[in-house]
Amino acid sequence: MLFRLLKPALFALDSETGHRLAIRGLKALPLRGPMPVPGGLGITVAGLSFPNPVGVAAGFDKDAEVPDALLGLGFGFTEVGSITPLPQAGNPQPRLFRLVEDQAVINRMGFNNAGAEAALERLRARVGRPGIVGVNIGANKDSADRIADYAVMAAKMAPFSSYLCVNVSSPNTPGLRALQDEAALSALIDAVIAARDESAPDSPPPVFLKVAPDLEPADIDAIARIALDKRLGALVVSNTTISRPALRSHHAGETGGLSGAPLRELALERLRDFRKATGGAIPLVGVGGIATAEHAWERIRAGASLVQLYSAMVYEGPGLGARIVRGLDRLMRRDGFASIAEAVGSE
Repeated sequence: MLFRLLKPALFALDSETGHRLAIRGLKALPLRGPMPVPGGLGITVAGLSFPNPVGVAAGFDKDAEVPDALLGLGFGFTEVGSITPLPQAGNPQPRLFRLVEDQAVINRMGFNNAGAEAALERLRARVGRPGIVGVNIGANKDSADRIADYAVMAAKMAPFSSYLCVNVSSPNTPGLRALQDEAALSALIDAVIAARDESAPDSPPPVFLKVAPDLEPADIDAIARIALDKRLGALVVSNTTISRPALRSHHAGETGGLSGAPLRELALERLRDFRKATGGAIPLVGVGGIATAEHAWERIRAGASLVQLYSAMVYEGPGLGARIVRGLDRLMRRDGFASIAEAVGSE
């Protein structure tokens, strides 16, 4: 209700200012534990017990400022970042655009964040608190050795993260998506796993990999082989797209990654592709255009063990996660499933 009252004022501001105000608002909330959820919505993925399958995607909480506030709103998990070893300002502003007519967002943020040390200070402070908080790791734009950057981030974050998510799929850092190529990706994952194991030998967090939706069939097969060979915890499908379906907004010509409603069908198609390529042998996280319980249910039935939101919250507010959780419980029972796990890939 508060979001609906404030939405006109927030939308009168530029997108990035509105986002910063949303983060400040969440920081002002009193700290509370995760909300109780209906039975049957819990699911175990990569050895982690998620109270429900609905999470916040990376990009919303770039600097790990409000993970506990988001968990307190009913999300089953949240993913902070992308975080790079050194602070970086990102691309020039304006770089974040609401496409209201399309219920979409275009961003070319460029991994803007305060760097690893700032995030580590906050993550250390929440040690012992309940809730699953993943850390999305990236490389600095001007790094001479991006694989080394990922290894550094894995070493720093492993002791303080529920899982690590390797982001090589952002379209806003030049050359980054080249790390999805088979040889480069294999070397990158090896470096991340080695650094993680050295930093957190007693309880190494699982490694997730976030992929782009703009992949050819050969790329999908190669990534699936690597994910299975390296025993990754999950594949996150997918990041924003550089493609441009028919859009109505005057911001349609902006460069950057497109997310929100226009990404929905492409992200669903790519999820099905990875489900087929992996034979269901590795968990999938469905991301892209999810705005209702029905969208989330469709993604779960197509093979996603977990789902994540971001752009839809721009239009529906931070209470969207709890609404989708309640809707999933209804849809699960309607279709005769006793648990979310039973429904994964059931289409």
